[in-house]
Amino acid sequence: MEWRQRIYCGDLIPSDAGKDVLLMGWVDAFRDHGSLLFIHLRDVRGIVQVVFNPEISKESYDKAVGLKEEYVIQVRGKVALRQEGTENPNLRTGGIEVLAHEMEVLSLSRTLPFKISEKAIAFGEDIKANPEKVDEELRLQYRYLDLRRPSAQELFIKRYEIIKCLREYLDGLHFMEIETPFLTKSTPEGARDYLVPSRVHKGKFYSLPQSPQLFKQLLMMSGMDRYFQIARCFRDEDLRPNRQPEFTQLDLEASFIDEEFIYEIIEELTVRIFALGGIPLPRPFPRMTYEDAMERYGSDRPDLRFGMAFEEVTDILKETGYAVFRQVLEAGGCIKGFCVTGQADSLSKNVLQNEYALKIAPSFGAKGMTWMKVAKGRLESNIVQFFSESEQGRLKDRFRAQEGDVLLMIADTSRDLVNKVLAALRLHLAERLRLIPEDRYDPLWVTDFPLFELKDGKLGSQHHPFTMPDRIDFDPANREECLSLKSRAYDLVMNGEELGGGSIRIHRMDIQRKIFLALALSEEELEAKFGFFLRALEYGAPPHGGLALGLDRVIAMILKASSIREVIAFPKNRSAYCPLSEAPSYVEGSQLKDLGLAFPAAGFAQERALTAPGEKGTIPSDSDRISPDHVRHIAKLARLKLTDSEVLLFQKDLNSILEYVETLSELDAENVPPMSHVIPMKNVWREDKPAKAGKAEEILSNAPAREKGFFKVPKIIEG
Repeated sequence: MEWRQRIYCGDLIPSDAGKDVLLMGWVDAFRDHGSLLFIHLRDVRGIVQVVFNPEISKESYDKAVGLKEEYVIQVRGKVALRQEGTENPNLRTGGIEVLAHEMEVLSLSRTLPFKISEKAIAFGEDIKANPEKVDEELRLQYRYLDLRRPSAQELFIKRYEIIKCLREYLDGLHFMEIETPFLTKSTPEGARDYLVPSRVHKGKFYSLPQSPQLFKQLLMMSGMDRYFQIARCFRDEDLRPNRQPEFTQLDLEASFIDEEFIYEIIEELTVRIFALGGIPLPRPFPRMTYEDAMERYGSDRPDLRFGMAFEEVTDILKETGYAVFRQVLEAGGCIKGFCVTGQADSLSKNVLQNEYALKIAPSFGAKGMTWMKVAKGRLESNIVQFFSESEQGRLKDRFRAQEGDVLLMIADTSRDLVNKVLAALRLHLAERLRLIPEDRYDPLWVTDFPLFELKDGKLGSQHHPFTMPDRIDFDPANREECLSLKSRAYDLVMNGEELGGGSIRIHRMDIQRKIFLALALSEEELEAKFGFFLRALEYGAPPHGGLALGLDRVIAMILKASSIREVIAFPKNRSAYCPLSEAPSYVEGSQLKDLGLAFPAAGFAQERALTAPGEKGTIPSDSDRISPDHVRHIAKLARLKLTDSEVLLFQKDLNSILEYVETLSELDAENVPPMSHVIPMKNVWREDKPAKAGKAEEILSNAPAREKGFFKVPKIIEG
């Protein structure tokens, strides 16, 4: 292969006219014009039109007749300017074409499961394929085809540029890129760990890191001063639409610094990478305490692209005649709300009362919702008569309400519930009324998080137990005092999304011991969980702090991707499953035996090493073989709906089969001659006859879903 002479399709320019070039790539589109054949040839750098003319090369023309989409070919030809009026503005190379005189097919392609080409050859015709129209499971199953699309490749080119920008910026600040282990000790960091069993150390497990937290702090204790890493992290979290079990983060740590150092470098870094996506960000980023964020927006990651911040009106309505509010206040509750500016016409009385007050607000946990409109300088609602003129005037002033505004208020004995409901209503209304600007980006630092929180009646760290408190003169035995402590932690938030977070760390063992005392951790627990780290802390640790940015989420936001899965080369689906590689999957029993484990493997075959090497193993019980969950999984694959009693029957039958197979291992089959067939061959296919009357309904009774008298199966391609 003459790869040294290769020119990339997207690199051709008009000044190349007259040059002979060698191109290699995929057939993106094909069109036969009778006397001429046109193709779009695509590689990672772009697309160019190639013309096969029998007058130039009859041999190449004849070969080109058999081309199909996604054939891999190499073409030799001469670059030519297109005739005036035939240029294609949809292509970067739309002003030129290549007149082929040699062509070789390097590889064939089967019929595609979905459309890849995003451009047509005809002038002015743009047929960009919309991946949203193709079922995501199918796209992930054939991810290598999905990634051939130029728009998909552009995302990863931009991703690389963003990561390169990060590295260059941090290198200029003397940060060193250092790799930390993947196989490490399981430590509690909020989410469940992915565990890796050890073959050498039977019964023991490594853990895949949720973050390099302890190791990056150890690097600071090692005197490395400034560290960063494009780190792979793993968290066995409950599934959410925009999360992945494995993800990438920019992890950094620095010594002899404070919060201002982090704010300064991260703001500059964020401005630079968002600029690569054509998004200017204002500096400095505003800051908001956790308490203010929760009280004003009901969220520790508030979306500041639109208004509707909360106002408390408890003090205004202390003597109100409205019985509902008065009962809440007498029970020690609060009343808060927000103003929806200029939306009185969009929110009719019917919508406010019958939809929001009676349905939507209760669905968010509220017992009710109060609304008022500003019309002709006065407040209007179905309960406004219970409020005095003074109260109405003060409400208008507190909410800064003008003509055409709408006030929404929630009252409850739980302040947290009031904030939670208002936060949900705020977002619901903003989306319904389209109040969120699409091309606006509002960064924000959220600071001063609580150091501790109550978990099941016990103190727990809200971040992690190595976060520095805002003051160190506290009594670890005083729960109320501990709950009043703030942490020197900070989160970077953008448009309602948390992009990253970090903190200043504890570097003194006396402070660390006070934190552990407050958490009521025993010496045994400390040694088991953090022993190696705590020993290092006793050998002189510098003041240090750091931060981690979720790169997949950041890059998806910069590139305006619909999901983080679009900017991850081989993502898992929403069930943490890979349709491409079919992971996770069962493994061979021999592998489990090597690890000293016993789980269902290789379908239903199962081996188990329950005893020490050399001792005879035991036969697993029913619960160790086929469980009800296994039966339900099989039924789901077979598109069957089983009752609980049927599940138990199948479980019993399947386990009986496995127990019988286990006994066959005791038979001596060495001297048994092989047989081609156990029983005489005969036709076992049933005759294809229509079912008798009533049989169809009996068969369909096991269908989880039906349509027009047939089994209903999921769509592969959505319209």
